[in-house]
Amino acid sequence: MAAEIVSAATGVMNPLIGKLTTLMGDEYKKLKGVRKEVAFLKDELSAMNASLEKLEFMEKLEPNTKNWRDHVREMAYDMENCIDDFMQDIGGANANASAGFVKRMSRRLKTLRVRHRIAGQIEELKARAVEANERRIRYKIDDCNTSCGSVDIDPRISVIYKDVVGLVGTDGPKKEVVSLLTLTEKKHKVVSIVGFGGLGKTTLANQVYVDLEGQFDCKAFIPVSQKPDMPWLLNSLRLKLGINESSHICEVEDIIGQLREHLADKRMKPPSSEDSRKLFMNRVFGSENKCPSNFEEVSNEILKKCGGLPLAIITIASLLASRRERSRNDWESIQNSLGAQFAINPTLKGMRSILNLRYMNLPLHLRTCFLYLGMYPEDYEIQRDDLVRKWIAEGFIINLHGTNLEDVGISYFNELVNRSLIQPAMDIFGNVCYKVHDMMLDLILSKCAEDNFNSVTYTSKDMTRPSNCMYRIRRLSLISAIDRTSETLSWTVPNSTSQLRSLVWFGDCKSIPRLSQLKYIRVLSFEYPGLIVRSRLDVTAISQLFQLRYLKVPTYYYAKLPTEIRGLVHLDTLDVPLGSIPSDIEHLPRLSNLTIGLHAMIGLPERIGIMESLHTLHGFLLHRTPLEALEGLGKLTNLRSLKLDSYDDGECNLLEKAKLDALASSFCKLRNLKYLRMTKGDHDDKDDILGSVSDPPTLIEEMELSSWKMLGVPKWIGDLSCLHSLELSVREAKNDAITILGGLPSLVYLYLWVATCPKEEAVIVSKGLFPVLEHLRFISEEDVTAYLGIEAGAMPKLRELSMLLRVPQWGGAAPVGIEHLLGLQQISLTVWCNEKESPEQVKLEVRPAFSNAVQLHPKPPSVDIECHPW
Repeated sequence: MAAEIVSAATGVMNPLIGKLTTLMGDEYKKLKGVRKEVAFLKDELSAMNASLEKLEFMEKLEPNTKNWRDHVREMAYDMENCIDDFMQDIGGANANASAGFVKRMSRRLKTLRVRHRIAGQIEELKARAVEANERRIRYKIDDCNTSCGSVDIDPRISVIYKDVVGLVGTDGPKKEVVSLLTLTEKKHKVVSIVGFGGLGKTTLANQVYVDLEGQFDCKAFIPVSQKPDMPWLLNSLRLKLGINESSHICEVEDIIGQLREHLADKRMKPPSSEDSRKLFMNRVFGSENKCPSNFEEVSNEILKKCGGLPLAIITIASLLASRRERSRNDWESIQNSLGAQFAINPTLKGMRSILNLRYMNLPLHLRTCFLYLGMYPEDYEIQRDDLVRKWIAEGFIINLHGTNLEDVGISYFNELVNRSLIQPAMDIFGNVCYKVHDMMLDLILSKCAEDNFNSVTYTSKDMTRPSNCMYRIRRLSLISAIDRTSETLSWTVPNSTSQLRSLVWFGDCKSIPRLSQLKYIRVLSFEYPGLIVRSRLDVTAISQLFQLRYLKVPTYYYAKLPTEIRGLVHLDTLDVPLGSIPSDIEHLPRLSNLTIGLHAMIGLPERIGIMESLHTLHGFLLHRTPLEALEGLGKLTNLRSLKLDSYDDGECNLLEKAKLDALASSFCKLRNLKYLRMTKGDHDDKDDILGSVSDPPTLIEEMELSSWKMLGVPKWIGDLSCLHSLELSVREAKNDAITILGGLPSLVYLYLWVATCPKEEAVIVSKGLFPVLEHLRFISEEDVTAYLGIEAGAMPKLRELSMLLRVPQWGGAAPVGIEHLLGLQQISLTVWCNEKESPEQVKLEVRPAFSNAVQLHPKPPSVDIECHPW
């Protein structure tokens, strides 16, 4: 069995074969007659699976071949559902020997009935498998000819998505657009960027926006999908522009008319050939000067066929960069597969052909994961870990050599990023997220329709109607506008969607299906609804969903769960805002990720220590956690991500010495921990228990302790060689503290809050400290600029320096040595001034000090100032 292959057509076949193998194991050895038929089924399906894998490499199939493939795929879905039903029923066969006589006899009779029923079902499945295999031989499927370890993010990918200074081909167009917007004599009200899909319009517009946003009091950057939710769009625009609810909005028809008039007969030119070459070479070789001479000619020919379109260039360059070995013949084959006419007359069909080439060159194990991106709406901000957990729930991730499934899934995700099939982005809070280009999403949806992989609908009413699809729908994404009905409704699930495996709901959920009828559901996700007012969502019926592996409800709902959920033996991810925890939650044997939402008001359960399968634990309150739970926390040795909060609600008893000692002791036992966030509210810091830790988990990569005010920088932080992001608050920071932090070899982001600076000596950042730091936020209640100095050779990669200044405490100077920060691109200043002072006047007073300081810099960084009264 080729268990490592998971693709669109074989994605269900391999899990099915795996379950048949399980039925042949010792656990089911008493089912002698059934096991013989199961072995036959497994052999038949394995033969068909080999043919399916071969067909995955074929771009076009003969009608009979395609029909056979689709039939086998749907048959495999039905077979797996049947096996799941059987395994659920017979799962109780491992009856407790201590159970009473009546219960044991009842279970035995039930098992006999199940065996009889499953025997009949397997006979039917056997007949279907035999018929499908005979068709395979009759159609000569096997004679068809084909037509064509852990992964990190490729560092070359940053060439494409880095800050403005690194973007290729935007300098000229950006200057042109900026001039149109800033030259007052031309009086432009609208500047439109128009052009072919994939040309780089959004990238250019975003860079113009970043450059000019400081010059405007009123600004907004809003992506608009092809099927926008207009109420959400207009409300989002209102929010970003600071317009209140009573403001007048123009009619949509009027806006369309104005845009049509302005856009008539206008186009934006594609990047120059020089810019195109630079973009291509940077992506493939990491530099435009590293192309081997024997690849120059074929590179130029490929560039010509890309027609100067950035999306086409990035797509083909990423395809070539992903090759483990460079072969000129391979490159020439890709060159020949590109249409010659595309360079002369770029078309949507030609662009889709290039994107399809990218898809056809994907390894089989990535194809199913890639198609699952079709579950998300256009321009949706995708979170990596959330997507990976959905992949795991669907069975797309294969456990190789005992590797953690989430690690394998992240490796898959990184590979898709490296191939430019997923694009890094930033959300409105400045956090990393990911998006799919709209033309790539179109390709995904067309492939999904072809393979009956998933369907998209836009109203809950559409879900209740019979589907015109030839096959049952297996995955469904509902992208709905806000439902303004006052009551929550439920409706009967139609036969066409009764075997859903994934249901992902984007929008309000006032009208939902009867969940108990979705008996084969693996993924049930209610995504962000775009609401401010919280509403209730009743999901008590999940107790009947035996196959459920992933449940997510956003924090904008009050979720009602069943009181007991121990029957959800496959549940891996529970991400739900809870007011109370089901009484038997500790009995979920496979629960890996537990998040209870921002508004939960509960502490860790007392028996948390027996939930040893947990990898993620978020949202519980420290000050409402009993001592037994804090002691049990240390038993969760598989834990990788921990978020615990605390604040003063009048019931806070966190500062009990026994609890603090238990927390510190448990923290040191979490040897696999990679992410830690703990908040401490406004509690006194006299018991600086975290500061006294002596043996911390050394694998930590991110740590947020900004509200846990420590006396100083703990020495143990210097042992965290993997730490790349740190938020820390201390009472005082002397040079020894800066030396500890500056010695961290992987630290890229640092937020440091300091209450007081030493009066007797300056804080000097010495040569060699902070070797890879890119972002520094330095906050102090005092005038930090009077005490901070930077030596040449310190922080060589720092790109952004953020500081807080308080007027009148600020002494009027910039930190000494800013000119030594050779990589610095931006200085961001937040100034707090007396409410009686004019913010604009304060800005005028602050700017000269920093403008003069940066004039000594070889490439002066920009200086952005925001002023707020306090």
